[in-house]
Amino acid sequence: MTIIIWLLAFAVAITIHEAAHAWMADRLGDPTPRIMGRLSLNPLVHYDPIGTTLLLVLVILRSIGIPVIPFGWAKPVRFDPYNLANPRRDAALISLAGPAANLLLATVLALFLRFLATPFSPLSYFSAIFYPFIILNVVLAIFNLLPIHPLDGGKVLVGLLPKNTAHEVDMFMSRYGILILFLLIFPTVGGASLVSIIIFPLMNIVLSFLIPGSPIL
Repeated sequence: MTIIIWLLAFAVAITIHEAAHAWMADRLGDPTPRIMGRLSLNPLVHYDPIGTTLLLVLVILRSIGIPVIPFGWAKPVRFDPYNLANPRRDAALISLAGPAANLLLATVLALFLRFLATPFSPLSYFSAIFYPFIILNVVLAIFNLLPIHPLDGGKVLVGLLPKNTAHEVDMFMSRYGILILFLLIFPTVGGASLVSIIIFPLMNIVLSFLIPGSPIL
């Protein structure tokens, strides 16, 4: 039953994330994601055979207590920058929409737990179901905000930098981003990855605020 809940949480997290990218692109004037069927809450349209399967396996391992970082990707939401009024800024907004949607959902679920699922409420018996949903949405959001291509944070960084600097950073990240990301994920420091050392404390801060009694990771 626990694994089923984690799988449902996984499906919801990646679906909300990718649908938010598509929604923001559509709102900013690019119909490409809508035409491609990505403006949808159907998890299957966002499924990537390699990246999503990898993420799925790692989520299952995490759900049974193996301390792995859920890493992977869904099918990228494609957009046409020529349809955007301000391509660099709007691309950053589109990228930011995915993590923002995950954090918003995690916050709403946490508020539900805190204010509605009281000890005397029948809903309290189901409160534990929401924990995987909150955890996975926070993990997905914060991990994707790392300022490295091809993660969302890389595009957000490019959108925030001055134009000339942004171009140089974008070119560098397009060339070496995957390698840098691999080095961050690969266990190198005492058997731990640099990603876990960098972002686990931040994830725990967020989760401790949303779910009293954490840290969880």
